[in-house]
Amino acid sequence: MLVNFSVSSTLLILLRTAVKSAYYFINNYSNTTKTVVLIYGSDTSAVLVKQALESSVKTNFSVIGFVDDDPNKINKEIQQLKVYDIDKLDKLIAKRKVNKLIIMNHHLDEEAKKIALEKCLALGIQVLTVPPSDQWIYGKLNMQQIKDLKIEDLLQRKPIQIDTTKISEDLQGRRVLVTGAAGSIGSEIVQQVLSYKPGAIILCDQAESPLHELRLLVEENFPDVPIKIFIADIRNYARMRKLFVDYKPEVVFHAAAYKHVPMIEENPTEGVLTNVIGTKYVADLSIAFGVDKFVMISTDKAVNPSNVMGATKRIAEIYIQSLKNDPDNNGHTRFITTRFGNVLGSNGSVIPRFKAQIQKGGPITVTHPEITRYFMTIPEAVHLVLEAGTMGTGGEIFIFDMGDPVKITDLALKMIKLAGFQPERDIKIVYSGLRPGEKLYEELLNDGENTMPTYHEKIKISQVIDYSYDQVNSDISELIALNKQNDAMGVVNKMKEIVPEFISKNSEYEELDNKDVSVV
Repeated sequence: MLVNFSVSSTLLILLRTAVKSAYYFINNYSNTTKTVVLIYGSDTSAVLVKQALESSVKTNFSVIGFVDDDPNKINKEIQQLKVYDIDKLDKLIAKRKVNKLIIMNHHLDEEAKKIALEKCLALGIQVLTVPPSDQWIYGKLNMQQIKDLKIEDLLQRKPIQIDTTKISEDLQGRRVLVTGAAGSIGSEIVQQVLSYKPGAIILCDQAESPLHELRLLVEENFPDVPIKIFIADIRNYARMRKLFVDYKPEVVFHAAAYKHVPMIEENPTEGVLTNVIGTKYVADLSIAFGVDKFVMISTDKAVNPSNVMGATKRIAEIYIQSLKNDPDNNGHTRFITTRFGNVLGSNGSVIPRFKAQIQKGGPITVTHPEITRYFMTIPEAVHLVLEAGTMGTGGEIFIFDMGDPVKITDLALKMIKLAGFQPERDIKIVYSGLRPGEKLYEELLNDGENTMPTYHEKIKISQVIDYSYDQVNSDISELIALNKQNDAMGVVNKMKEIVPEFISKNSEYEELDNKDVSVV
């Protein structure tokens, strides 16, 4: 009996000692592997973020303090944690071995955010974002709402101010057609137009599945606006005419287009079919059915084009401009063109491609070390499209302020760092060479074009050549005839006649720029 008691007591003591040792081991191990975090901001929302992080069993964050740019808050303490000066962020990160910075997007102006983020990238610190507290689920921060910083956050500018009253006067109660509605730009146009309560909106696209997804989205978010779905290819005149007969649009936003430079360089007749002929069909039908306003989405690649895609868009611009001189129009339909550069995150663009390459472990492919592009966000571009639409009286090309051009190599480097990797060590960048028709840099004005300001600081009017409708229509009729023959060389040669500044680069069509060469 005594032996049994002694053995039991010994085992019990050993068990308690083992449990206690395991507890201390796990606790100490956890402490040594905690992620050291700073929170940008020191208001009530920032404190709530701190509390949410510390109470969550799904994270291993250790919040060591707050950072702020408000001199009235610096060096004060909140819940036993100090508020540090954002200007000393780099020293603080090094001293306290900080792993992550959490920012509340609504706390920062764009310039302050860029400075803080650039510091973090340079120091290899991962940046996370938290939505405003009014977007938390049931008033609590869900850990899944903490997101990695996106490259778009680094490229954004100050929010654009637009005249919502004028836009509302243009769109409220009107029947609005959006071509290319399922695309990146088209779908954003649809959603922004719907916020102005049109009488009805017609979504036209040939891509059935994306159009279906868009329909589900807008029917859920805008249940009070009649939404018409029209599957059609703008190159099919009879089908497009049925759209105008059935729905009689009053305002047209023409976003349907082919946009990928290498693909259209290889398939010029298809580019002409959609970007030139399809645009002509929609514009001509707009006149025939008394549309009040036609707004076309163009591109900076139409400026001094070096590729077929850019040239097709320039020819579309020229045709749209010439329609103010079309005797059948009588000035009733106002034709307006908006021209801007790349938009962030559009389908098939550089940012989604870089993200996919990083997820695969690299390498990231960039065509040339010095290549640059203009960028703006999709919502920003569409804000300006709607604003420009209220300004136009007919025949104008509105050019958007795109900010400073972005070096694509720098974009790649930042995206690698944002993903928590080191360039070259973890993810390599390789240079593949300029693709057919590709420029090192894009322009916003053609040779001989100048700009005039408008009342909006981000929108300028291009002072363009006044084109004869009869001459332009004749040239495009010849282009259409050549296109029907599937004669790529003849088609591109005619395009160069219509757009003399179209000089091919890195392309088989360079030989056409030698004026001694004739096309049979």
